Amino acid sequence: MRILRTDEARFKGLPDYPFAPHFHEVETGLRMHYVDEGPANRHPIVMLHGEPSWSYLYRHMIPRVAAAGHRVLAPDLIGFGKSDKPADIADYSYERHMTWLTNWLETLNLDNITLVCQNWGSLLGLRLAAEHASRFQRIIVGNGMLPTGDAHIPATFTLWKAFASYSPWFPVSRIVQLGTSRTLNRAELAAYDAPFPSPGYKAGARAFPRLVPVTPDDPESAANRAAWDILENWKKPFITCFSSGDPITRGGDRHMQRRIPGAHGQPHITLRGGHFLQEDSPEDFARIIIDACKCELAA
Repeated sequence: MRILRTDEARFKGLPDYPFAPHFHEVETGLRMHYVDEGPANRHPIVMLHGEPSWSYLYRHMIPRVAAAGHRVLAPDLIGFGKSDKPADIADYSYERHMTWLTNWLETLNLDNITLVCQNWGSLLGLRLAAEHASRFQRIIVGNGMLPTGDAHIPATFTLWKAFASYSPWFPVSRIVQLGTSRTLNRAELAAYDAPFPSPGYKAGARAFPRLVPVTPDDPESAANRAAWDILENWKKPFITCFSSGDPITRGGDRHMQRRIPGAHGQPHITLRGGHFLQEDSPEDFARIIIDACKCELAA
């Protein structure tokens, strides 16, 4: 596996991203970067980003949640952000991403976790929580799902998958802007492009759409169904925090609220914004997390 590593100089002076870097080797020679803010002795809140963003997506939420007294960890998935980037699309698979995240989770020995996830962070995070249920005490999902290939796939996703697979042009910052209602400034757009100094660094971002299970016989469908078996008996708190303007995940919140026992009676909310609700409604999203975890600070 040929591994690319983005020069740290590309991340200097990013707006609203003052966080010290932390790295963990998830397999020999392959580093995962993560943010780790707030009191180390508190129960962790893990924020998982999706496609094609990185932990920068949570930059307005991390300080708010940490200032409320919580430990916040936000990893960059392999292929994104400050994490290493295998150069070949074939190097990426759903199973490998799960293995890398599991290695990070177990090595840091995280427990009593509140999971916050969106987009591919949900495809990975919901399975991670199901497969390691004893480590998780709460789940908060924004604009995400855990597909098994048994449901209808929106046309917008089919178009996105074709674009990611075949377009010679893959403008990461513009993609993030298309999923955001507010206008990102020039420095913010540059921050989303920073991890990718050339097209060769974008294999992980291009790979994700083709890894989503879209047929019942997809290689990962069985594992996701097994995760759903656990989630359908999940009685710990499960909160949905979707946005009003995301055509791809619309309706997924109600689907999970019906199927997951822990969702019953929770303060589900719809926030204003597009797919990247962390950009459009970071204060409100952070408040949902802080309010959900208040009882831990009082203990």
